[in-house]
Amino acid sequence: MLGGGGLVVANVYASATESGTPQQTSWGAVTIDCPDVGDTLTSVPDGSRAEVDKELALLDQQIAEAYQQLQDPTVQDRESAQSRIVDPLQENRGDTIGRIAAVLERSGERPDGLDDMAACTLRATENENGDGQDQQQGEDQNQDGQQNDGQQGDGQQGDGQDQGDQQGDGQDQGGQQQGNGGQAGNGPVAADYADITTAPSAAQAPSPQGDASRGTFVTSCGVNANGLFNSDNVIVAPGVSNGAHHFHDYIGNQSNTAFASDQDLANAETSCADPGDKSTYYWPVIRLQNGTQEQDANSPGGGIEGNAGEIVTPKDVTLTFVGNPRSKVTAMPRLLRIITGDAKAFVNGTANANASWSCTGFEDRQLKDKYPLCPQGSDVVRTFKFQSCWDGRNIDSANHRTHVAFAQNDGTCPDGFEAIPQLVQRIVYDVDAPSLNDGGRTTPLFAVDSFPEQVHKPVTDHGDFINVFDENLMNEMVDCINSGRQCGAGTGQDDPGNGGDNGNGGGDNGNGNGDNGNGGDNGSEPDPGAGQDPGDNNDNGNGGDNGSEETPGNDDDPQQQPTPTAEAPAGAETTAPADADEPKTYSSPTAHSTTAPSAGTGSGNGQANQPNPQDDTATDDPGTGTTGAVAQPPVAAQPEPQGNQSSLAETGTQLWPAGLGAILLIAGFVLLRRTSRRSM
Repeated sequence: MLGGGGLVVANVYASATESGTPQQTSWGAVTIDCPDVGDTLTSVPDGSRAEVDKELALLDQQIAEAYQQLQDPTVQDRESAQSRIVDPLQENRGDTIGRIAAVLERSGERPDGLDDMAACTLRATENENGDGQDQQQGEDQNQDGQQNDGQQGDGQQGDGQDQGDQQGDGQDQGGQQQGNGGQAGNGPVAADYADITTAPSAAQAPSPQGDASRGTFVTSCGVNANGLFNSDNVIVAPGVSNGAHHFHDYIGNQSNTAFASDQDLANAETSCADPGDKSTYYWPVIRLQNGTQEQDANSPGGGIEGNAGEIVTPKDVTLTFVGNPRSKVTAMPRLLRIITGDAKAFVNGTANANASWSCTGFEDRQLKDKYPLCPQGSDVVRTFKFQSCWDGRNIDSANHRTHVAFAQNDGTCPDGFEAIPQLVQRIVYDVDAPSLNDGGRTTPLFAVDSFPEQVHKPVTDHGDFINVFDENLMNEMVDCINSGRQCGAGTGQDDPGNGGDNGNGGGDNGNGNGDNGNGGDNGSEPDPGAGQDPGDNNDNGNGGDNGSEETPGNDDDPQQQPTPTAEAPAGAETTAPADADEPKTYSSPTAHSTTAPSAGTGSGNGQANQPNPQDDTATDDPGTGTTGAVAQPPVAAQPEPQGNQSSLAETGTQLWPAGLGAILLIAGFVLLRRTSRRSM
């Protein structure tokens, strides 16, 4: 708690780490709060975008370095921190912002007030609502545009969301304060968690009316069991290594680095069951604060920046595209980029926050600014509902937000926007509720990776998506949703390409016929546009439960029962384009351009590249053991999926022709011998 002499911070897991000084100060638990310049830049000319993006990434780097300097034990008080760290930071920021302003001024687009954004403050982090800067998060999340999204149905958290805020001080035992907590000393703390059973119920989305699009399309892309991580962000900081300052899980497109061009993404392999989906799906990893030293423990984006502990592989990932409760949807443009949530929401406020945390069996309850404490047998669930309205022109915008929007309270899109399929990501983790009374020593704390100064607050959770669907498959998705059907490779109905791809389909890695245990999940729920979260009532168990053959479907969910899979309507199109229809590549603008590309002919890529199968052993025990996170690649390096590149499926593909030839040869000898005997 705050006191006249400041805070005395104890690192609850200092004894579990083997290297480095705990990220804490001897005089207080603080973070650095600087205005988000990038969020204010709603219009940057295409020709200036690359230069501006690099300067914005430099601003983030400056804050990260200043936050690390706060851990210097010679910084004894707020005054010395201000003079030695914050004042030089503000000077550097002023120079960088001046360069941004000069670039924009040359194009005649210099925004007002830019020069005033260099100032930063030291901010106490102990109690999220204690210093007035969180703007009463629970109430605010019902007032901003994103949280009032009619399709989200995530509910008005209100003051009920504050439950657990007071846990931090009361939970400390034996004189050990939580302070900045966590394995790296910069969070999380006890106040960051709340019991899901006491969370308020979510509000219902508007019922479909009139020309509503009621169908669902599910794509199945695995759980990142092959361990493709990095701390880049090709959307926000293209061309900048470690632009995110925290690690991401990647599924789908396998060429995800800051240096990937549009053509790199189009030509990449994919982890998705349907090779027509090369889209990029990524989010911050979750780590257990258990003392594990990952391979990124001494790397940028990892332990150096306070992201420490064991990276947890998701138990299940479901990617569902749903319709609009008031209108038909139109196709997403190729290479459309969408970010949902705000990675800097702890210091920015909650205007763009869109975190949503829950537990299996309790997904009618959602937490926005707390990690859930789930009952025994219930799993942690992160849900991302992406913007579902597009301005009809741009595939990106200067702040990566203004080209898309959430639907309004009644489900309609804002003026000038048109409805597109809404991506709903549901990510499940087999992690236990941490022991808050001893700072996670008995059962470790868990938290998302974050920018260092965001101290792992759950409200900073976010998701990123780049549309790299084949044009034909995107059109199938739109037709499926608009006609009210349930389609896609993740529905378990005529799954295209599942045999052997990432272990889906034929039983590789124990996945059964539904990728990651989806079976018929997330496609069979009636009317998902009416606020029913696809998959909420099915709990990712049908069809194999993500490769764990010994784990039955719903045994881990105390309140849920298996839901029968709905029959596909007659004539439902659930397959990818035929082989004769080669996936089309597009002559698209650079990653910095904001103009929607037009369809073109193939670029010599031919058929979509087949994904590298995942390691057969990778999913034996998701979420346990060391994951093998990797350091940043050099500039222009194109990553290969981590882990073993061959699997039983791949090996069988290579060996069966030889085996068949041997059988035919033996049969020939037998026939020849019988013929010889008859002629004797």
